[in-house]
Amino acid sequence: MDAFAKAIALEAAAIDAGFALLFFSQSLVEADTLSRALMTHAPALHHAGCSTAGEITPQGLEDGHVLAMLLPSAAFTAVSVMVDNLSSSGMDRITSEVEALRRSLRARLGCDRTKGTFALCFIDGLSYAEEAVSSAIHWGLDDIPLLGGSAGDDLKFETTRLISNGNVTSDSAIIVLIATEIPFHVFKTDNFVPTDEKLVVTAADPDHRIVREFNATNAAEEYAASVGIVAQTLTPLSFASHPVVVKVGGEYYCRSIQKMHPDGSLSFFCAIDDGVVLSIAQPKDMVESTRAALRDVEERLGGIDMILGFDCVLRRLDARNRQVFRDISELYRVNNVIGFGTYGEQYRSMHLNQTFTGIAFGERQAAE
Repeated sequence: MDAFAKAIALEAAAIDAGFALLFFSQSLVEADTLSRALMTHAPALHHAGCSTAGEITPQGLEDGHVLAMLLPSAAFTAVSVMVDNLSSSGMDRITSEVEALRRSLRARLGCDRTKGTFALCFIDGLSYAEEAVSSAIHWGLDDIPLLGGSAGDDLKFETTRLISNGNVTSDSAIIVLIATEIPFHVFKTDNFVPTDEKLVVTAADPDHRIVREFNATNAAEEYAASVGIVAQTLTPLSFASHPVVVKVGGEYYCRSIQKMHPDGSLSFFCAIDDGVVLSIAQPKDMVESTRAALRDVEERLGGIDMILGFDCVLRRLDARNRQVFRDISELYRVNNVIGFGTYGEQYRSMHLNQTFTGIAFGERQAAE
């Protein structure tokens, strides 16, 4: 990790970078090791990041990597805060932290208010707190767009790690506010359409996001029957290929299943509760829907310099299952997408699954 940290320090000095975003696989590097190396070799470089469930590198979709995105001070002003102990935190505290961060950014910018501002959030993907935290951050942001991703641990579902300026934690969230004159566009894309097949949650453990019954029947058996699979053969691939969606404010959002337990109950990546009505979703062509979304972004910005992207690990699994992994990877490569595979995506006030959320930047010359 010393060589990686030294390379970051050299590059940061060369382009006068004031902030770095870091995404890393825990199968390659321990968060503590990475944090110590950065504090040793680049002590003045502020940074924030998290562990992943796969990375999006300049070469496309990868696994087992560590990557850094440096923000040049001439183009970006960034401030960040880490909120720890999410499980025992009041949401008012998070909103207060966001409001303090906004004041801090305003002080840094001085009279230069022409810059556009966006917010990034990285959050422990095993915290069961993403919905409440996203909502609390959004509340404190007012009209500043929010996006981000839940930290992963390469589908082990044991411990995710977040790093920020020498601190390494779990059960926490990092909020980064960034102001820039470079034009940007925040967007999301998914590839499913709801069917008429309904699953009503009739027994749940909301605190742990576990559903025990759908339609007053064992959850795994009822889900499996709805998608035409034998319950005993359900795997993460089954859940990625046959997502369920919930309707919120006229739009459908994915509520992805994480795993099946021996008793036939199902763990979810998102908040779930008794009485929630889910629809089985039918997948659309992932490559075409992603290409269309990227084309729309390119037209809006008049060209894409790069995209910071947060891609649900279930999309990755589904892409492999449908044998379009290389096509998706190539789409990300040619559109200069950098980011990571998540356990959930943040988009404005929502916590999502099986979605790609991103922020695209225009004007290459300004970014350099």
